[in-house]
Amino acid sequence: MTVNLDIFNAHLLGYEGLQMILVDRQGRIKEILPMDTVSKRVAPTDLKGLNVAGDWISLGGVDLQINGALGLPFPDLTPKNADRLSEICQFLWQRGVDGFLPTLVTSSVPKIPQSLAVLADFAAKQPEDSSAAKMLGVHLEGPFLNPQKRGAHPAEFLSPLTIDNVKRVLGDYAQMVKVMTLAPELDSTGEVIPYLRSLGITVSLGHSMATAAQAQQAFELGARMVTHTFNAMPPLHHREPGLLGAALVHRDVWCGLIADGEHVCPIMLELLLRASRSPRAPLTKGGSPLAPLAPNALGGCVFLVSDALAPLGLPDGIYPWDNREIEVKNGTARLPDGTLAGTTLPLLVGVQNLVKWGICEVEEAIALATVAPRHAIGLTIDRSERSHEIPTKKDKTNCDYLGQPANRLLRWHWEKSTSSLTWQRLQKLSLNK
Repeated sequence: MTVNLDIFNAHLLGYEGLQMILVDRQGRIKEILPMDTVSKRVAPTDLKGLNVAGDWISLGGVDLQINGALGLPFPDLTPKNADRLSEICQFLWQRGVDGFLPTLVTSSVPKIPQSLAVLADFAAKQPEDSSAAKMLGVHLEGPFLNPQKRGAHPAEFLSPLTIDNVKRVLGDYAQMVKVMTLAPELDSTGEVIPYLRSLGITVSLGHSMATAAQAQQAFELGARMVTHTFNAMPPLHHREPGLLGAALVHRDVWCGLIADGEHVCPIMLELLLRASRSPRAPLTKGGSPLAPLAPNALGGCVFLVSDALAPLGLPDGIYPWDNREIEVKNGTARLPDGTLAGTTLPLLVGVQNLVKWGICEVEEAIALATVAPRHAIGLTIDRSERSHEIPTKKDKTNCDYLGQPANRLLRWHWEKSTSSLTWQRLQKLSLNK
């Protein structure tokens, strides 16, 4: 057996024991083999490549909710500042993000199609392989939100939830929208969610006062996600579990989570993650199971988001935000009245926090920012025929690594003595071919 090994002694998400990663001449992963199998055929001194000495290897992060960066809010995009998107993509790549959904928060109806037009033009020009994060579509967070839970969204731009209003907001750019956050209780007809699903848009529930029954109905109609779980929704109550409770008992509903320590108390983060690890009932409609989104075997149906605002990448200070100002302190952004507006911490800080707080093992925490968001929006195809079962760690039919460029991978190092989790790109990997 002749082995030209590029990466060895690696821990991989979903694999037991140490692995070796073979890379083809185009720099893409072609095979993954257990190290104990390799060691029986190849002497350790004959292994060539990068010895990562037990560190974790993963894909880069995917951020499904990010409002801007480097001082540019995505709702303020115009043809004049569109060139800054390339700079933002490079910045996010350097922060370990492979892909993202620029998020457009509630603003005037004319501004949303304008931003969508700029983003559509940029998406058409993105190179397939580059040292930059890829824009995967757009997340519309509003304007169809409940005024009682609008948070930092401006009340004057909130809109009734009707198909006509949805069409007005989407304009000619429905194909750009991957996720839309809305409050389901605003739709008395029950027509909007099926309409959005017919356009291929993932419906996420948020900024909502929905009861458990209203949320359940929305899930049956096709909603599949919850936006920044716990935030901008009623808390769990033993007689009215609400949107949050309804989401937690359904295995096919993905919950986005901000792990900055400010949006959600770490104790509640741990409760959510514990609940997500338990088997949950599949959604049904008319007595028949709905086709499930493949859940993440390493953390249930939860994924991390940054919810980062435009000052991401800038120092603490006071910054403009629509026609208001936000103050950023220690990575947390608030309006002058103290309303929590978002964060300016990158996505992978959430991974590091979960491990530092002792909430997650390293493997699960990494998966929440890398594997889980990909599954949540269907970027990864579950090839398992057991579609209603959660893939196990031995299920190699659902491999996210094969075909991926090796130099886009992340290497994670856990230093037990300091409880420190660090990462780096493998951009400088030398292929021994």
